[in-house]
Amino acid sequence: MTDFNALLDSLSKIARDAGSAILTVYERDDLGVETKDDKSPITEADKAAHDIIVAGLETLTPEIPVYSEESGDIDYATRKDWPRFWLVDPLDGTKEFIKRNGEFTVNIALIEGDTPVLGVVYVPVTGVLYLGGRGVGAFKEENGERAAIRCRERTTPVVMVASRSHGGEAVEKLEAFIREEVGEVERTSMGSSLKLCLVAEGKADLYPRLAPTSEWDTAAAHAVVSAAGGVVVNTAFQPLVYNKPDILNPHFLVLGQAVDSWRFIAPALE
Repeated sequence: MTDFNALLDSLSKIARDAGSAILTVYERDDLGVETKDDKSPITEADKAAHDIIVAGLETLTPEIPVYSEESGDIDYATRKDWPRFWLVDPLDGTKEFIKRNGEFTVNIALIEGDTPVLGVVYVPVTGVLYLGGRGVGAFKEENGERAAIRCRERTTPVVMVASRSHGGEAVEKLEAFIREEVGEVERTSMGSSLKLCLVAEGKADLYPRLAPTSEWDTAAAHAVVSAAGGVVVNTAFQPLVYNKPDILNPHFLVLGQAVDSWRFIAPALE
């Protein structure tokens, strides 16, 4: 059986090393921004972090394949039979990186079957690290101290976290519906996978993502949320799954409490 505690320690070092490379670029005047085929931006920091993470994972677990956002497309016929693999976003929140607002992360997840079972999310600008896995719990490292984190019980006001760059009318509709049904809602905006981490550490109740994302955007923080007692589901309240033919996620919800306590919002998701 894999020692997830030992893996988390190794992943933390790899993520921090990648974060250091990202900051080297971040502190320059020229971020080396290019545009990928899908029109999304990529910087020299994305590429440097990718190289560090892939090399680190191949040394750590040479038997486990690595699928990074910057790997190029890996055909589903190749990856569909992988029993486990690393799913990596070397720099999640490239738009936030370019805006220089600090809200970007390094994401590394271990997928078993179709489920994230281990993940680390590192915030290079603050040095904060979120980590967690099946059977080991969820934690936040800050200023050299590691503390357990846990999703909270829902109270009023409901705290909803939303994307800084996406959202629109669908999120507005959901917020208005919750306010009408249960009372006051506080809404905060943030970039990258930090939104899921806010739910994991008990600072938010709900993160609705009603706009496109890819599997590598969510997998690491999904593992942390699950280890912290939360759930990540699609808008039909079924578990969000990975290693699909299409790497895009459906719209989804990150819930700090049991699914049944949130089914009342279904009409607002139609």
